[in-house]
Amino acid sequence: MLFGKEHVERYRATGGEEGHDWRGTQTLLLTTKGRRSGQPRELPLIYGRNGDDYLIVASKGGADEPPAWFLNLEADPDVEVQVRDERFKARARVADSQERRQLWPTMTAEWPDYDEYQKKTDRQIPIVVLERAS
Repeated sequence: MLFGKEHVERYRATGGEEGHDWRGTQTLLLTTKGRRSGQPRELPLIYGRNGDDYLIVASKGGADEPPAWFLNLEADPDVEVQVRDERFKARARVADSQERRQLWPTMTAEWPDYDEYQKKTDRQIPIVVLERAS
C-alpha cells in the first residue's frame, strides 16, 4: 500500500485530484472482497495500461508471498476500480507467462523498482489484468 487508508480517503474525496499522481507514477483504487471476511477491501495501487485494460503488479515489495489483495481476487475476480473520478466494475485475471513478458516493461516504466522486487524472490511476480466489465 502507498499511504493506506489516508491515500484512499484523499483519492476518493478529491476524485483522484490528490492521490492519482504519486511519486512520478499513477495509482488507481482497487476494491476486492475479503476472502475470509467478505468485506470490501480498498487500496491504492500503481497501474499501467494495455489498450483498454488496466495493469497492476502483485509484488508486495518482492516478498515470497503475494499480497492479500491478490489472494482476495484469486478467490473472487470481480472487483471495482477507481481511476481519477471514474469508478467501474472489472474482472481480474493473471497475465499468462508470454503476456507477462510483453507487459513487464510497461510496468517497470511506471515503477522501475519492480525489477528489484523480482530479484528478491523466487516466485514470479504476477501482473494482473483488470478488464472492464461490459
